[in-house]
Amino acid sequence: MDSKGNLIVISGFSGAGKGTVVKRLVEKYGYSLSVSATTRPPRPGEVDGREYFFKTTDEFRNMIDYNGFIEWAQYVENYYGTPRRFVEDELKKGSTVLLEIEVQGAKNVLAQYPDAILLFITTKDAETLKERLMSRGSETVEQVEKRIRRAAEEAKETDVYEYVVINDDLETCVEDVHAIITARSCERKRRAALLETLKSELQTFAGKGE
Repeated sequence: MDSKGNLIVISGFSGAGKGTVVKRLVEKYGYSLSVSATTRPPRPGEVDGREYFFKTTDEFRNMIDYNGFIEWAQYVENYYGTPRRFVEDELKKGSTVLLEIEVQGAKNVLAQYPDAILLFITTKDAETLKERLMSRGSETVEQVEKRIRRAAEEAKETDVYEYVVINDDLETCVEDVHAIITARSCERKRRAALLETLKSELQTFAGKGE
């Protein structure tokens, strides 16, 4: 689907800090964030409609039935999905829209939006990832182990991503992601209309000068 805006898909291992990176990009550069829906319970401090739209399993499945998601996936026993209307409205306005979604969902988005930019956020090594998961303190040892196993599976599917960004220092990671988005916005094909206008105007000016 053609759109004026940029669709940015940001994925990453659980514990790599992708949520913090996305939040900082919105704060610093004013990008539009698509809030996902999920059936997982809220973590301490999370607010419905801000971090996620928290849904029951029945509510989520009802949205699936009515084509309410661009993509949805099941991850560690819970469902996650991207509501369709907000994303399409923002792209029509020319906004840069960030989607924080898992690998399965990223593939589904790319199939519908071939021009989407896919970025994968990772830690510098596996040990750092495990330490971050353990330090969160919001999950049991069994849940952390499930996330590690899931990360091992996700690592096999990263070929779909154009860019891999290491989140060792938050601000450096944020700037790297912003630079990628800016570079994509400046591609010649995205400036085609501008170039055609310039050609026409310059020809007019050149003609007047003769």
